[in-house]
Amino acid sequence: MELMGVGGHRLIMVRPVSSNITRFADLFEMATHGPDVWVGESGWYPWGRVYGGQVVAQGLWAAAQTVPENYAPHSLHAYFIRGGEFTEPIRFEVDRIRDGRSFITRRVVARQSSGAILNLSASFHIVEEATDATAIPVPTTHSADELPNDDWGPLLERRPVPRDTERAQSWVRVPGPLGDDLLIHILGHVFASDDMPTEAVELEHPLGRPDWHSGDDYEHMYMGASLDHTVWFHRSAPADEWCLHDMRSSGVYSSRGISFGEIWSADGVHIASVAQEVLLREARPKR
Repeated sequence: MELMGVGGHRLIMVRPVSSNITRFADLFEMATHGPDVWVGESGWYPWGRVYGGQVVAQGLWAAAQTVPENYAPHSLHAYFIRGGEFTEPIRFEVDRIRDGRSFITRRVVARQSSGAILNLSASFHIVEEATDATAIPVPTTHSADELPNDDWGPLLERRPVPRDTERAQSWVRVPGPLGDDLLIHILGHVFASDDMPTEAVELEHPLGRPDWHSGDDYEHMYMGASLDHTVWFHRSAPADEWCLHDMRSSGVYSSRGISFGEIWSADGVHIASVAQEVLLREARPKR
């Protein structure tokens, strides 16, 4: 099946529109559509749109296909432009901004028939042996083994930490095994990194979390969306093992809130830092 997108780009369905992706690695089984262009598909998500962490991870994968293997991602900055449709393929167009001796820069635009849905910049750093020091303490919290699962789909396992602090915390892992390739584990951390930031902002909103109010659904309290997303990669750790996502927010203003946090391995390795700006409008009563 073909769909005609903005600018005349042809988007070819590589599987039926009812997504049957149940393995994380299947997200990166993309078809080549000319120089530095790949087309992939989406998993299914209960909220009816493409999960932001998925399209960011796929965009980073596309960028990495144009980079030598001795360079690894050290940061990404992404803008969510519009919600993605999981019934359509996603086209990833890579722009080779610069190839340096130590750093390589790429830009990726993800498109569907409605137009661009993501604009991502990624930087890759050649592997260097240098000082390694962590200046922040490992959060003290419940271990993953103490907590029940609260998954929203087959591509991510979650064990949220009870809210006994003002931080949004959850143990998260991508179902494995993912193998030994460093990139697939980085993509796993990127995929998972979009799960907790909105909750951290809700904790600072006067209305609080939807599940604090008996019978209240998210859509009855908020109209929300992720606006932009940043990840800095520090150290490697398996994404198919439990990792703690520890997020906090500085508050909400003009219907926007910012959350900041870290991803930690179970043995205390600071894997990555995350920042996200979230749109969180109070829902208006339906007429």
